Amino acid sequence: MDKRKMKIVVLGFISVLFAGSCLLGSITQARAETMKCRVAITETKDMSLPVGAQEGHVLGVHVLEGLAFFENGEIAKVKVESLYENETGKTAQAIGYDTFTFEDGSTIVARFQRLAVSDKNGNLSAKASTELVKGTGRFEGVKGTASATGKNFPPGKDEVLKAMNDLTFTYTLPGK
Repeated sequence: MDKRKMKIVVLGFISVLFAGSCLLGSITQARAETMKCRVAITETKDMSLPVGAQEGHVLGVHVLEGLAFFENGEIAKVKVESLYENETGKTAQAIGYDTFTFEDGSTIVARFQRLAVSDKNGNLSAKASTELVKGTGRFEGVKGTASATGKNFPPGKDEVLKAMNDLTFTYTLPGK
């Protein structure tokens, strides 16, 4: 190959490398962010129906409301709307949505599915999956998950369900 053709091949190769590096540099890789909070909620609505003639087996709908206290000092209103099935001493399962509304009006909506199973001593252990399905304002286009640990405070006579949970959101936003 003569020097002129070699120079064209080398310049072409360098041009392809430069164009490729510019293209790769313009593609921003989504970096997951995390956000932690403690949520305190109390039941504000509950409607349940017994299942057949089975003692302690109910289907229901409930709404819980409260506040989420974020590590960065922000506070958001929380509303949980879910369908549930409970068999006393056996299982409790629920599906529903959590809506977090921040002071600036931004929201995060999460869909959850939870199953709790009783051990031989009647203690419940729960597994849940939560997906962030929608955001508005500064959370527009949010995608991700949330994980939680917490405690339910079963209602006594003439009381409602109360719960406290620690949540960790892992999410991405478009363009970040």
